[in-house]
Formats: sequence, structure tokens, C-alpha cells
Amino acid sequence: MADKENLPPRLTRAAAKRASAMEASNSQPPPKKKRVALSEVHHASKKKRVALSDVHHASNAMTSRPGAVQSELKKIGFEKKEQETERQKLSCEEVGVSSVSVSTTGTNNEELEVEDPQMAAPYASDIYQYLRSMEVEPKRRPLHNYMETTQVDLTADMRGVLIDWLVDVAEDYKLVSDTLYLTVSYVDRFLSYNAIKRDKLQLLGASSMLIASKYEDIIPPHVNDFCFVTANTYNKQEIVEMESDVLAFLKFEMGNPTVRTFLRRFIKDGQEYGKYSNLELEFLAHYLAELSLIDYGCIKFLPSVVAASAVFLARFTLQPTNYPWSTKLERSTGYKVSELKECIYVLLELQSNKRCSTLVAIRDKYKQHSSDGDILIIKFMETVQVRIYTAFSGKVAGLFLSNGRQSA
Repeated sequence: MADKENLPPRLTRAAAKRASAMEASNSQPPPKKKRVALSEVHHASKKKRVALSDVHHASNAMTSRPGAVQSELKKIGFEKKEQETERQKLSCEEVGVSSVSVSTTGTNNEELEVEDPQMAAPYASDIYQYLRSMEVEPKRRPLHNYMETTQVDLTADMRGVLIDWLVDVAEDYKLVSDTLYLTVSYVDRFLSYNAIKRDKLQLLGASSMLIASKYEDIIPPHVNDFCFVTANTYNKQEIVEMESDVLAFLKFEMGNPTVRTFLRRFIKDGQEYGKYSNLELEFLAHYLAELSLIDYGCIKFLPSVVAASAVFLARFTLQPTNYPWSTKLERSTGYKVSELKECIYVLLELQSNKRCSTLVAIRDKYKQHSSDGDILIIKFMETVQVRIYTAFSGKVAGLFLSNGRQSA
């Protein structure tokens, strides 16, 4: 027993590692650490959530440093956007406008898309060609005259009131814009082949938005939330049963190209270097596109046609003296101006408040998020009379502004 007590301790692998680590630390003096207060450690451990404007200023400060950071920023191609307010940047996020456009005015969008792998630039044309083939499939299209052929107890005005209410619901629950577009698509497609009573129209809208929010949103509203927004007109069981009926009619094919699907691409192609403010063009195009949702007459237009027409009219509104279409837009959208003529007229009347003037949810939504109110979103609507003239022959198409004088 005494011999065993005098034996040296057993050298294990863990002990050997600790010994080697101690030797290495003794050979090099440890770096000096600055002593900080406990409160400073606490604040340093948490990432501070900053506004978009602070991020923008921080990125500008980084570009002044020499080295890899500056070269990397130059490679990406971001340039400083001057005189941009914080409220403009935050509001564009709230209505679903891409935050990238806020900080990239004047940049080459094609170069940015190549740098961004999420844009899938090499496959963009194939993707949109496939989407164009999907949007014309009969099973994905509502009947343009279902109010006259299918519905007996409903009118186009009732549909408009429903969509106007759905806009408010989507805004209250902060749903993404794609949810609203899909909801309207489900409603129109279901009503095209299923006659319902007017007292079930709101139930259809609530159930359709429940389906769309589950498909698009990360945290969709609960069924009880839709009972609440309908003032408990419908109970949970009724909403779930209608949800089941809509899903069965759709055959659980909930994905569908909408106006917003095409608008993402067309807006990027419409943001020409130095001509248009990316923020204003994107904001106004989304506004015009959403106005099309409340008008029953827009059902007959393909989603890609509405998206292209919204970009056309947004460009004209912002730059009335410039020709609002380009070869690049004609190539990317696949439409000539003559093919958009009818839809442009409808959107112009919606913009001028000559159609669906009593439905104000979308107008109020964009006024609330717009930094310039009527000037940016409803430009020319009350103070300037908009007159549109057409001379569709070859490459000629006229859009002229009348403000006490006529242009020719």
C-alpha cells in the first residue's frame, strides 16, 4: 500500500493536453484586456436594433476605411443615396416595397442582380417564361364575367366592398402583400364556378385570406382572429368549413402567379439609371397594382398585363415629358404599348379616382406610409387634370398632361 502511494500520478490524455496548453500560454504573454464596467458588458452583449438610415450612414463611414471593406463595397456597386429620410425607408418596408431600392438609386440593377444569388439572374428569363405559361392556364384564371353568368345574389359592387375590407384586415395583421393578391385570386376563382349568397361573401373572403396567409406568411393569423374581424358573424367551425371547400375547389394548388409576382421583375427593369427615383417608382407601381384588385373590370386582364401597365403609368406619372416605355421593358415584359392600351386606361381612371371612388382602403394605406402624402401617391389626381391620348402606330404612343393647356 505504501508503494502504491509513492507512485507518480497517472498521466492521462486530458492532463497532457492541459499541460501543453499551459506551456504554450506561458511562452507568449497574454494580450492586455481593457477593464470595463459591468453595465458596458451587458450593453455590448446585445445587438442594438438600428434604423435603416443608421445602417446607411454606417456603411458610408465604412467606405472611408482603406482595405478590403472599401473594395468589397465598390465591387457590389452600392452608391450613396443623398437626402433620403428615415421615414421614407421605413414606410416602403411596411407596404411591401423592396428595401434594396432605397439605397441603390442610380446603380446598375443588372450588376446588382448578378452579385445577388437570390435573384437567380441566369435563370430569370426561363422562370418568367414559365410563370407566363402558368398564368394563362384555365384552372388558374377566373371567369371575367362570373357576376353575370354564375352569381345570382352578388354584384360587382359587393365584391369591391369585400376586397376593400380585406385590404384593411391585411394591414391590421401586417400580412405580406402576396397574401392579399392570392386572397383575391382565390375569391374570384371560387366565385367563378360556385354561386353563394351575399351573407356568405365575407365568410369566403375571411377563409380565403386564412389560406393565403398560411401559404405566404411566417406567422399567419389564427382562425379566432378571423372570427374577431368579422365581429363574430361567423364562428370557427364555419370558417374552417369554408376553408375546406375552397381548398377542395383549388385541389390544394395554392400557388399562383399574381400581379405582384411579375411586378417585382418589371419594376427592376423600369428603374433606368438616373431617370427615375427607385423608391417613388416602386411605391407608385405597387399602389396602382393594388388599385386593380378592387375593380371587377380588371379580372379580364392577365396579371402580367396589369403589372406592365402599372409600371408604364407609374413612369409616366413621375416623368410625364419622357416616353414611359423602353426597348428593355418591351423585351422583359413581352408586351408592346398597344397591347397594354385598355389596361392603362382602366388604371388611369382608378388613379384619377373616377372608378371605385368610394373604396378608400388602399388609398388610405398608401397615404399613411407615404412621406409626401398625395404628392407621391396620388400625384396629379386633384390639382392636375390627366388626359391621355393614344396614337398607336409603330413605336408611337402618346401620353400627355393637360393643366390648362393641351399638348400635342
